[in-house]
Amino acid sequence: VQLVESGGGLVQPGGSLRLSCTASGFTFRYYGKWYRQSPGKERELVARINQYGDRPEYADSVLGRFTISRDNDKNAVYLQMDNLKVEDTAVYICQTWDRGHDIWGQGTQVTVSS
Repeated sequence: VQLVESGGGLVQPGGSLRLSCTASGFTFRYYGKWYRQSPGKERELVARINQYGDRPEYADSVLGRFTISRDNDKNAVYLQMDNLKVEDTAVYICQTWDRGHDIWGQGTQVTVSS
Protein backbone atom coordinates (compact mmCIF):
# COMPACT_ATOMS: atom_id res chain seq x y z
CA VAL A 1 0.00 0.00 0.00
CA GLN A 2 1.69 3.19 -1.11
CA LEU A 3 1.43 6.48 -2.95
CA VAL A 4 4.05 7.23 -5.58
CA GLU A 5 4.66 10.80 -6.73
CA SER A 6 6.38 11.80 -9.93
CA GLY A 7 6.81 14.82 -12.18
CA GLY A 8 9.05 17.01 -10.07
CA GLY A 9 12.15 18.70 -11.40
CA LEU A 10 13.95 21.94 -12.08
CA VAL A 11 12.02 24.72 -13.80
CA GLN A 12 12.53 28.43 -14.39
CA PRO A 13 10.28 31.03 -12.78
CA GLY A 14 7.07 31.32 -14.77
CA GLY A 15 7.30 27.73 -15.93
CA SER A 16 4.98 24.78 -15.36
CA LEU A 17 5.12 21.28 -13.98
CA ARG A 18 2.52 18.54 -13.57
CA LEU A 19 2.85 16.26 -10.57
CA SER A 20 1.26 12.83 -10.44
CA CYS A 21 0.35 10.75 -7.40
CA THR A 22 -0.56 7.15 -8.11
CA ALA A 23 -1.95 4.69 -5.59
CA SER A 24 -0.47 1.21 -5.48
CA GLY A 25 -1.99 -1.68 -3.56
CA PHE A 26 -5.27 0.08 -2.81
CA THR A 27 -8.04 2.03 -4.47
CA PHE A 28 -7.69 5.79 -4.30
CA ARG A 29 -11.28 6.24 -3.19
CA TYR A 30 -11.14 9.09 -0.70
CA TYR A 31 -9.77 12.61 -0.69
CA GLY A 32 -6.39 13.47 -2.15
CA LYS A 33 -4.14 16.16 -0.72
CA TRP A 34 -0.90 17.75 -1.85
CA TYR A 35 1.42 19.15 0.80
CA ARG A 36 4.80 20.79 0.41
CA GLN A 37 7.77 20.96 2.73
CA SER A 38 10.69 23.38 2.53
CA PRO A 39 13.74 23.45 4.83
CA GLY A 40 13.02 25.54 7.90
CA LYS A 41 9.31 25.85 7.13
CA GLU A 42 6.26 24.00 8.39
CA ARG A 43 4.56 21.54 6.10
CA GLU A 44 1.93 23.40 4.10
CA LEU A 45 -1.31 22.01 2.68
CA VAL A 46 -1.31 23.21 -0.92
CA ALA A 47 -4.46 21.66 -2.36
CA ARG A 48 -7.07 19.01 -1.73
CA ILE A 49 -9.76 17.30 -3.75
CA ASN A 50 -12.65 15.13 -2.61
CA GLN A 51 -13.49 11.64 -3.80
CA TYR A 52 -15.80 12.99 -6.50
CA GLY A 53 -13.22 15.30 -8.03
CA ASP A 54 -15.18 18.46 -7.40
CA ARG A 55 -14.90 21.32 -4.90
CA PRO A 56 -11.10 21.59 -4.96
CA GLU A 57 -9.52 23.73 -2.26
CA TYR A 58 -6.26 25.66 -2.43
CA ALA A 59 -3.88 27.53 -0.19
CA ASP A 60 -3.97 31.27 -0.80
CA SER A 61 -0.33 31.11 -1.88
CA VAL A 62 -1.16 28.97 -4.95
CA LEU A 63 -4.74 30.01 -5.75
CA GLY A 64 -5.09 30.78 -9.43
CA ARG A 65 -1.80 29.10 -10.34
CA PHE A 66 -2.22 25.46 -9.26
CA THR A 67 -4.97 23.03 -10.26
CA ILE A 68 -5.66 19.73 -8.53
CA SER A 69 -7.51 16.98 -10.35
CA ARG A 70 -8.02 13.23 -10.23
CA ASP A 71 -8.63 10.29 -12.50
CA ASN A 72 -10.26 7.49 -10.55
CA ASP A 73 -9.89 5.09 -13.47
CA LYS A 74 -6.12 5.58 -13.23
CA ASN A 75 -6.12 5.59 -9.42
CA ALA A 76 -4.32 8.91 -9.45
CA VAL A 77 -4.41 12.54 -8.34
CA TYR A 78 -2.57 15.32 -10.15
CA LEU A 79 -1.27 18.79 -9.43
CA GLN A 80 -0.83 21.13 -12.38
CA MET A 81 1.45 23.98 -11.36
CA ASP A 82 1.64 27.04 -13.59
CA ASN A 83 3.43 30.38 -13.27
CA LEU A 84 5.82 28.83 -10.78
CA LYS A 85 7.70 31.10 -8.41
CA VAL A 86 10.99 30.65 -6.58
CA GLU A 87 9.05 30.36 -3.33
CA ASP A 88 7.25 27.28 -4.67
CA THR A 89 10.50 25.34 -4.30
CA ALA A 90 9.82 22.40 -1.97
CA VAL A 91 9.29 18.67 -1.71
CA TYR A 92 5.71 17.98 -2.75
CA ILE A 93 4.01 15.14 -0.93
CA CYS A 94 0.75 13.37 -1.67
CA GLN A 95 -1.54 12.11 1.09
CA THR A 96 -4.82 10.26 1.49
CA TRP A 97 -6.65 7.97 3.88
CA ASP A 98 -7.80 4.40 3.53
CA ARG A 99 -9.23 1.84 5.96
CA GLY A 100 -8.24 3.73 9.06
CA HIS A 101 -4.75 4.77 7.99
CA ASP A 102 -3.17 7.94 6.70
CA ILE A 103 -1.10 7.13 3.63
CA TRP A 104 1.79 9.36 2.56
CA GLY A 105 3.96 9.35 -0.50
CA GLN A 106 7.72 9.78 -0.41
CA GLY A 107 7.62 13.18 -2.08
CA THR A 108 8.98 14.68 -5.27
CA GLN A 109 11.35 17.64 -5.38
CA VAL A 110 10.30 20.79 -7.21
CA THR A 111 12.97 23.44 -7.67
CA VAL A 112 12.15 26.80 -9.24
CA SER A 113 15.28 28.71 -10.14
CA SER A 114 16.73 30.80 -12.93
